[in-house]
Amino acid sequence: NIGHFDNEIDTAFMRKNWAWEEVKPQVHKIHRTGPGAFDAQNDDYLILLAEGRLVNLGNATGHPSRIMDGSFANQVLAQIFLFGQKYADLSPAQKAERLTVEVLPKKLDEEVALEMVRGFGGVVTQLTKQQADYIGVTVEGPYKPHAYRY
Repeated sequence: NIGHFDNEIDTAFMRKNWAWEEVKPQVHKIHRTGPGAFDAQNDDYLILLAEGRLVNLGNATGHPSRIMDGSFANQVLAQIFLFGQKYADLSPAQKAERLTVEVLPKKLDEEVALEMVRGFGGVVTQLTKQQADYIGVTVEGPYKPHAYRY
């Protein structure tokens, strides 16, 4: 995050004293040659994103909320899964033995994907035995082979 409020980056001063050129929404080229018109040949400028506020919100064009909600849902399911492993209840020695980095079960990701498809009004059907055999998975899933990494 960059600048939560206008008092972290003095945009009021910048607006009063310098010329602003909008490059695109939420992206301004601020020419420090004085207020009003600016000289396009002058290299004395800075680029200001999101008017000095939260860049990840103001300039977020790459992560629509429909994608972010899937990511957050995956994180919540991962936390529930990890809580169910009762790590906090283990002795210090057992905790030390279990300190690893692992890929979470694919079923968690597929559960989120299923709910997202339903949220869009879509329908997901069950694989037939023939389809499951063809791609080398069970009818119930997960639907990617063990070696596949999301």
